[in-house]
Amino acid sequence: MIRKLSILALSLAALAPAFAMDAARSEAKEVIALQNGETLYIFKDGLMAKESKFGNVSHLGKGEVVQTADGKSITTMGNEVARLYVLLNKGHGN
Repeated sequence: MIRKLSILALSLAALAPAFAMDAARSEAKEVIALQNGETLYIFKDGLMAKESKFGNVSHLGKGEVVQTADGKSITTMGNEVARLYVLLNKGHGN
């Protein structure tokens, strides 16, 4: 019985990052893959945030131009670092 509970606990722990990513993706109007492995989140109010290829929130400079994975350029608006940080860490017990 204890072994089954341990397996269940480990399985749920492995799924935690997926749930956090779902929170960020569901809040965003659009999620765009960037050339360098980063991800750009565009929220419903038009403001944006960027996640590094390592899963950390990255700073967006004012009017920074980023390249999408398919070669298009996007000029960023806003720097929603705190908003994305909260969404990515949602459900991690902090």
